Amino acid sequence: MVKIISWNVAGIRAGVKKGLWQKMRDIGADVYCFQETKAKPEQVELGLDYPIEYKSYWNPAQKAGYSGVATFTKLEPKKIIVGDRDNDWDDEGRVVITKFDEFTLLNVYFPNGKRDKGRLEYKLNFYKYFLEYINKLRNNGEKVIFCGDVNTAHKEIDLARPKENSNTSGFLEIERKWIDKLEEEGWIDAFRVFNQDGGNYSWWDQITKARERNVGWRIDYFFVDKSLKKDLKSAFIMSEVYGSDHCPVGIELGLL
Repeated sequence: MVKIISWNVAGIRAGVKKGLWQKMRDIGADVYCFQETKAKPEQVELGLDYPIEYKSYWNPAQKAGYSGVATFTKLEPKKIIVGDRDNDWDDEGRVVITKFDEFTLLNVYFPNGKRDKGRLEYKLNFYKYFLEYINKLRNNGEKVIFCGDVNTAHKEIDLARPKENSNTSGFLEIERKWIDKLEEEGWIDAFRVFNQDGGNYSWWDQITKARERNVGWRIDYFFVDKSLKKDLKSAFIMSEVYGSDHCPVGIELGLL
């Protein structure tokens, strides 16, 4: 069984101060995909409780204190790709790809379209290119999993107040249609394989203390290629785990 966790930590240095290393041990995953790390690896104080059993692969943004992803894994990848020189993933630190014998894992921090929609075009272009990229991997025979903060709630069930947010980036029809397209092309929302209920969210606004009232959004996902559906053993949201305005989400696969 392979356990993989995705978590937007909203700053890994702050996460470490809040006990991130111990939380990793408590959860006991084989692979952790962190988004919005907001730091270069040399800026993170490891401390005595750092989990040395994990190797880490980082893609920090060029802009200080912004974006960034890091993958921590007990499993030994056969190949690591940090960004892609044919696009601008390098500049904003949005992707780390780890290729294992059994699957290819993409840890992704998708762009935010912003409330004023000032980054919406960039976000949609990123979505378009990303789908082409993973389809190409699949066509080359790779078993693909991608996870991360997608920054879009797919359906009304995926956020507490859909009507009030129908004109908000993160729940715009054009953004949601991209997830429709994902599913039409054979990519499976792992959580919905096991749970069709509402009230399951992964992000809450901290300013309004929305988490206390569970007024949230499900914007953190695992998607797997349809060929891996038979290997999915569970998918879950760990809303009881604090440390960020997001909570961890995860899957278990029966692969090894």
